[in-house]
Amino acid sequence: MAGGFGKTGLGVMPAGSDFLAPDNDLTWGTGTVLIDGVGFVSVNEGSFEWTIDEPGGILAVTMDTGDDDNGALFLGRFEPGDGGPTWMEARFKYSNVDCAIYAGFTETLALDTPVMPAEFATSTMTYQGTGGMVGFNYDVDGSTDDFRALMGDGGAAAGGAGNGTRASATLTADRWFIARVVIEAGGQAECWFSDIGHVAASGYPRLRLIARFSTGTLITPTDQFYAVLMLENRSANARVLEVDYIYAEGGRDWRAD
Repeated sequence: MAGGFGKTGLGVMPAGSDFLAPDNDLTWGTGTVLIDGVGFVSVNEGSFEWTIDEPGGILAVTMDTGDDDNGALFLGRFEPGDGGPTWMEARFKYSNVDCAIYAGFTETLALDTPVMPAEFATSTMTYQGTGGMVGFNYDVDGSTDDFRALMGDGGAAAGGAGNGTRASATLTADRWFIARVVIEAGGQAECWFSDIGHVAASGYPRLRLIARFSTGTLITPTDQFYAVLMLENRSANARVLEVDYIYAEGGRDWRAD
């Protein structure tokens, strides 16, 4: 499966942004901020900048210095049962490994004090969201650092391995990653990943299928989900999440009422 968008500023139907409309020095506080067509909400205040030493539009989100401070870029809501596939994709990197990241879909997203849908500590995945979720978790609190594909619902694992499926990614700061998460109309899902987020101009990054969730208890396709990319500090230091793009697409609700 080929990953990534070949050109910036696609101008097509998926919701999202390549962050080509700079608005430097924008500081946020409480409540939801709309940043170049993408929603953003955080626990504390912080700031946005545009990265100017790389082309194509890159948003740098600088978190507050509070330990466990977090923020979320989000799009939606999407109902997979309206017709699939419903998908999201993001290309991103972090400034330091002492953080946690979630990329994918979540039914639960508090728009005043967002919480990571899932967190990984030592060797255990904890499903914190009360609703459905499917996506990738990275958490420095784990004994072995990696991105892990997961599915959960109702505060418990769903559809597969309870502690997630490792991507066996090469992890380092300032390295591009791509996460793509697809939900089918029946509630099945796939998680694709690349830790080779930069290639020669002659090709695109290749995504690897990390997990397919198709058996057992799955997420409910008639529930509504946000597509999110979240970062949480794991120390009392400001950490930066750089985002090249985030896009998502779902079926339209054609019901009469």
